[in-house]
Amino acid sequence: MKYLHDEGKQKVIRRLKIIEGQIRGLQEMVGQDTYCIDIITQSSAVKQALSGVEDTLMENHLNHCVHKQMTSGQTGKAVEEVLKVYKLKRK
Repeated sequence: MKYLHDEGKQKVIRRLKIIEGQIRGLQEMVGQDTYCIDIITQSSAVKQALSGVEDTLMENHLNHCVHKQMTSGQTGKAVEEVLKVYKLKRK
């Protein structure tokens, strides 16, 4: 089963590659004894980027998987999955 359509998958992969580069940059900053606030600022940017990936994945899940579950009578499963992710995001 395809969970992400090709356009969405490419968008997520592209974002993850950017985040991968940001993580490498963070490693270099730590290795070069960069000023702590600059490292924290970059770390915050990485967290925001990951949050964007999560948002994209959740939007896809709601539009496709949850919709399919609800229209096929699996409403309980759909609600359970959405609540699980909601609780994770609140932590």
